[in-house]
Amino acid sequence: MQTDDNTLALAAAGGDAGAFATLIERQYDRLFRLCFRLTGSQAEAEDLCQDICAALPAKLGGFRAEASFTTWVYRICVNAAHDRRRRAATHARAAEGWGDWELNRRAADEQSEEALDWLTTAMRHLPADLRDTLALVLDDMTHAQTAEILGVSEGTISWRISQAKKNLASLHKEDTV
Repeated sequence: MQTDDNTLALAAAGGDAGAFATLIERQYDRLFRLCFRLTGSQAEAEDLCQDICAALPAKLGGFRAEASFTTWVYRICVNAAHDRRRRAATHARAAEGWGDWELNRRAADEQSEEALDWLTTAMRHLPADLRDTLALVLDDMTHAQTAEILGVSEGTISWRISQAKKNLASLHKEDTV
């Protein structure tokens, strides 16, 4: 005579590994079909079914045989599918906007790189004294430090920066026309 599922579940809850194995063997295909119908995806169904089977030994302690084991385990399956959907929705909401943010960040990086490339190319057209001055200032040197390095006054550095800006603005205007 074959032992019914409720008896097997109660034995498995008491630690009977053989009863648990028999129970899983009997129920796995049903559980998988339900998981597939709940998720609509074979991969999701496999993951969900495995999660349920892995959690089942701990959950069996709550089985009271007030309903059939199949009804009880189906409720666990439906709850697990709902939990999975809620987690997926939460992750989707948390991830929302990050794709746009990343695209904007890459676009900004690209624009900065293009601007830097343009500036590097344009600086080649400046007279050597203006190019040297601008290179040092762009490298975060103060006007005082730049003046000391080049052996000129701070006023000269300020004038050279002003001239370099005018020349670059003129070059930029020519490039955009």
